[in-house]
Amino acid sequence: MNPRFRPKDFHCRVFVEDTDFQGVVYHANYLKYLERARSQFLIENNLSQTNAMLKDNESYVVKSINLSYFHPAKLEDELIVCTEIELFSKARAIFFQSVLNSKNDTLICKGEVEVCYIQNDSGKPKSFPLGLIKLFQN
Repeated sequence: MNPRFRPKDFHCRVFVEDTDFQGVVYHANYLKYLERARSQFLIENNLSQTNAMLKDNESYVVKSINLSYFHPAKLEDELIVCTEIELFSKARAIFFQSVLNSKNDTLICKGEVEVCYIQNDSGKPKSFPLGLIKLFQN
């Protein structure tokens, strides 16, 4: 198995727009929290998705997602998204992500998200930006 890289945790709060009428987070909104954590990781490491798309015609794409739910998050909860990343090739990585309640460390949701890097016009795999690959070599 390849070594896993552990970026900084992502913190967020549950707002009304995230919940149903009982104040419980809609199951699909956990995908947003996981995506925000992955995007923030790229931003914090100067790996602009905008530059990749506009300048280089390349994109990070989600190939697959597997989620398991354990406990509901509720209105005004503070959440922590913890991430570990395993690089499986120069164009494919798995993000192992967990959502925890920051107040009591209760595991709310966990998932595995397979992310690939592609050339937009052909849709074919391409090596991740060198900056991302270097993060895994340190």
